[in-house]
Amino acid sequence: MICSSLANAQVDVITKHNGEIVKGKVMRLEEYTIVFKYDGEDAENTIGKYAVEKIVYGKSGRVEEVTEKIVINGEADWEKVVILEDKGYIAGLKKGDEIRGKTGFVSFHTGNTADKKAEKKLKMDAANGNYPFILMVSDKQINQSGAQGPSFGAVQSVKTGVTYKY
Repeated sequence: MICSSLANAQVDVITKHNGEIVKGKVMRLEEYTIVFKYDGEDAENTIGKYAVEKIVYGKSGRVEEVTEKIVINGEADWEKVVILEDKGYIAGLKKGDEIRGKTGFVSFHTGNTADKKAEKKLKMDAANGNYPFILMVSDKQINQSGAQGPSFGAVQSVKTGVTYKY
């Protein structure tokens, strides 16, 4: 009985924002991911930091807060939505719907303002479904300017993403 509790004390505990507990050994923390091994296994696994609340290290008992949970309560919280650029960041999150944000072909936007408007539409759609994350899968800017160069009303921005939650 004493041996099993000593062995258990060496196990790191990863607590996810959805309440799930992962027991194993944290190998390393990277910028957006955590690489770990499940208890009793040798294969390395990766989980995105956005899915993780905290890690309790088994050897020292030290608690490391990883990320704060992002709570979305509808469209009004659209500014809290995080756009992710890499598939590795979504490990441990649950996939939602594909969404699109775009500006019209005839709009008085330069490339930069068209991008911002399309991004806002994307975030508002995600917030409407209470999704705190969007994985960007496509980001296109269509420029319909003539030989004179860019002009107002000639830029359309189309962004496509997939929503994720805890």
